Amino acid sequence: MNERDSEAVAAQLAARGYTLAPSAEVADVVLLNTCSVRDFAEQKALNKMKALAADASRAGHKPIFGFLGCMAQSRGRELIDRLPDVDLVLGTQKFHRVADCLDELQAGRAEKIVDVAEEPGSEAAIREHLLPGGAAKAVTAFVSVMQGCNQYCTFCIVPYTRGMERSRAIPDIVAECRELVARGVKEITLLGQIVTSYGKRDLPVRNGKSAFVQLLEAVHEIDGLERIRFTAPHPKGYGDDLIDAYRRLPKLCEHAHLPVQSGSNRILKRMHRGYTRERFLELVEKLRAARPGLGLSTDLIVGFPGETEADFAETVALCRQVEFDQAFIFKYSPRRDTPAAEMPDPVPQTVREERNQILLQVINEIAARKYRSFVGRQVQILVEGPSKRNPARLTGRTRCNKIVVFEGSERHRGQLMDVKIIRAGSFTLYGDPAVVNL
Repeated sequence: MNERDSEAVAAQLAARGYTLAPSAEVADVVLLNTCSVRDFAEQKALNKMKALAADASRAGHKPIFGFLGCMAQSRGRELIDRLPDVDLVLGTQKFHRVADCLDELQAGRAEKIVDVAEEPGSEAAIREHLLPGGAAKAVTAFVSVMQGCNQYCTFCIVPYTRGMERSRAIPDIVAECRELVARGVKEITLLGQIVTSYGKRDLPVRNGKSAFVQLLEAVHEIDGLERIRFTAPHPKGYGDDLIDAYRRLPKLCEHAHLPVQSGSNRILKRMHRGYTRERFLELVEKLRAARPGLGLSTDLIVGFPGETEADFAETVALCRQVEFDQAFIFKYSPRRDTPAAEMPDPVPQTVREERNQILLQVINEIAARKYRSFVGRQVQILVEGPSKRNPARLTGRTRCNKIVVFEGSERHRGQLMDVKIIRAGSFTLYGDPAVVNL
């Protein structure tokens, strides 16, 4: 979500005549788009801004400094009081106001600007795209379909920083997707805090299909679009209509990110997740039956307040049973103003660290085995461009969301190709260029 918001702001500024600076040290405007999901992210942003301000002061250069996003929303004026060099603080419903605010500051019509107010219609304001490498090289793109969250998990600050759920209209989303495809995009990822809640309160169920499935069907009809993905869903949003969509819609990639968070029913209840371990396992079974070969990733939190050794053991057991392809593991981090921050029986940091390492090892062992199973197989990839680690090679993704690195040329970018896997690394597959179907 933050990546998409940042891209939209950059595109907005480019349209006003701004250009991306090669580094923060020479920039006239420095904006940090912030996250509040974990305390570590907030501290990193604060320390980064302090360092940038100190470097600018030593160089005798004073750019406009600004905070955007979730931390800006939750802290507001406090950020300017704490860091006097900061000129601009804009909340999560104000990304589209950045250029106007910069004009105000540069013209001297305002000394400092703080705006974290709600703004009706802001959910439809994030639609500009600054495609990487230019339009001719763009292969994938993110499209924001909604803002906000109504789930109120007890550990999460997002409903307080992003506000209540607000969904865009299907025709507006489809128009944005068509424009991207016309610019060369082959794969679109639909984004929302809980994307499977899209249109839940605005659009009626039609022919047994939820608003989100109706959106998937509308995007699926776009000529030239090859693949559709979505993130981040909630297990509660996977009704039978969405599971059936995996059967019916060939452009919908066989990958699901299902954030389980814990394998203990007691902890899931304390988290206010709205499902049980048994319901989650039933959902996994249905999805894998609907789309064999489905890639499955998840989010996990260790050390949630009150988590016992028995609770943690249930999480480990669930991971072994499901065999996730990948998991993002987080050590519980108290967020102020969330119910979990006030819960009794906090888990000591040393225990959180230990459980994190244990679970990480389990996930890595499972993933290594699953990735090795691809060796010798032929898979279809969408070639995205040069590998981040080795620009001399190209990288692409399988439909089940595995990264594949191979030796090829720029002319392969944007192509759907069949590649034979010859080696598996840590969450990366390697293809043999000798057996690429050109």
